[in-house]
Amino acid sequence: MILHELISYDVLRVIWWLLLGILLIGFACTDGFDLGVGTLGTFVAKNDAERRVVLNTTGPIWEGNQVWLILGGGAIFAAWPQLYAVSFSGFYLAMFAILFALILRPVGFKYRSKIENPTWRSTWDWCLFIGGFVPSLIFGVAIGNVLQGVPFRLAPDMQIYYDGTFFGLLNPFAVLCGLVSVAMLVTHGAAWLQLKTTDAVQARSRKAGLVAALATPVLYILAGVLMYLFVDGYRFTSEIITTGPSNPMMKTAEGGIAQMWFANYAAAPVLWLVPAIGVLGSLAAAWGFANRKEILTLLANGVAIAGIILSVGVSMFPFILPSSILPNASLTVWDASSSHMILFIMLVCVIIFLPIILAYTSWVYSVMRGKVTTDEIKEGRGHAY
Repeated sequence: MILHELISYDVLRVIWWLLLGILLIGFACTDGFDLGVGTLGTFVAKNDAERRVVLNTTGPIWEGNQVWLILGGGAIFAAWPQLYAVSFSGFYLAMFAILFALILRPVGFKYRSKIENPTWRSTWDWCLFIGGFVPSLIFGVAIGNVLQGVPFRLAPDMQIYYDGTFFGLLNPFAVLCGLVSVAMLVTHGAAWLQLKTTDAVQARSRKAGLVAALATPVLYILAGVLMYLFVDGYRFTSEIITTGPSNPMMKTAEGGIAQMWFANYAAAPVLWLVPAIGVLGSLAAAWGFANRKEILTLLANGVAIAGIILSVGVSMFPFILPSSILPNASLTVWDASSSHMILFIMLVCVIIFLPIILAYTSWVYSVMRGKVTTDEIKEGRGHAY
């Protein structure tokens, strides 16, 4: 037997669907608090020393957290090439806006404190805010558009055509999903600042985090209600072939099906635990802020992030990227992946390298543990930003 046949093609496709979700959760739980800290920093820090405290809570580790973004993009490119091609071309301007905002972060970190000028430093503070807020919002907006269906089509030669516009992405439901993302990541950033700071910055972060932690489930439930009432789903109208070739045009599908994104929950009610975890995790984080439980708050919000992200995948499965103008071209778990061999080779790489990444990430967090104080900043003890 050929080695890669030890795991069947359909099982490998599901494994990589799950791994994609895990990578997205890893990114949201690590780089997510960087984005949240960037969004909050200007508001919870009232003077230059406090703003340097905020910067130094994430400055030593944010670059390592970017690994999850690279892993996610690389996984989509290698395991789901058609998803990569459609999303990165169709959402090109949105991706460019995210990249531009993310580029502001390292520049802001490196240059903000180089000149002792209030205008200079305030400008970079707002650049860091943009670097946190814009990606947080657009990531959520993208998810909202995926749930509604993306206006793309495939020609007979598999050439991709995207018929949408950048501003068309900013529809009310998608913007609401963006606000869910912002609230979720601001909560995570506040939880991190509560863990890493003291005194006034910690107190302000705790208050902001409590508000964001309560806003997250409210916005998330509202988005779920609106999705149930107004967002139509998609379904197969032909036989589902789980081990067929990766050609989306070999199936038939239809959109415009009311409440279709809730069909999986109706078929397996145990799946309601996934969105429930998202809501309960956020409420647990709010309780943690109110009771000053620093580690519990961060962990609880990480669980909330996992539940919220996984609920999208559970709702849509097996669809990954539905097409609103040509449902037959919709990308699914069963017809948009790489070959059997490539998925197997990549799985072996993940088994080898993911534990290494987790190990060195844990080591870095251990080395950088402890709080950042204004006294340390003023005395210049070991802090570069």
